[in-house]
Amino acid sequence: MSKEFEKDVVNCLNTLHNGEVILYPTDTVWGLGCDATNEAAVQKIIEIKNRPANKSFVVLVESKQRLQQYVKELDKKVLQYLQLAQKPTTVVYENAIGLAPSVVAVDLSIAIRICADEFCKEIIRGLDKPLLSTSANKSGEPSPRIFREISNKIAEEVDYIVKYRQDDERIASPSTIVKWENSVLRVIRE
Repeated sequence: MSKEFEKDVVNCLNTLHNGEVILYPTDTVWGLGCDATNEAAVQKIIEIKNRPANKSFVVLVESKQRLQQYVKELDKKVLQYLQLAQKPTTVVYENAIGLAPSVVAVDLSIAIRICADEFCKEIIRGLDKPLLSTSANKSGEPSPRIFREISNKIAEEVDYIVKYRQDDERIASPSTIVKWENSVLRVIRE
């Protein structure tokens, strides 16, 4: 790990432990993140994005063990499917537990992705909680695929901006989103 990587992880953890918001690279697009169990931090992201309160979020975890802490029932077929997925895949699960109220959808479902990105995994392990993740844009605007596409309005409102991967010019795309209902897979976004 580079010094920049390590320094950013430490700074992110300090920020997140204080209930604040980070701007960081994920395994998909650049995102806004906070402790997914901290309602005040989630509300801050809702304000930054100027987002409708009823719109759902994505939560990142680093392992199936952590995933099982926040979903009441987990169909083993979902984990088998995820092992074969070719790109980052977010799954909508029913009956979320242990998360901030504003993270969970009205129907008590939650979108969770087991991320493969090592930077995100380090943050989640250090925080020892799931990370709320939403694209780093105002609601209704395009998602930033690379750092330089992030608006100054967003950057000015966060508490910490990660330096790691700011120069990465690889174009990212959002994750696939699927829902597992009665042992049947339904693709929401490819």
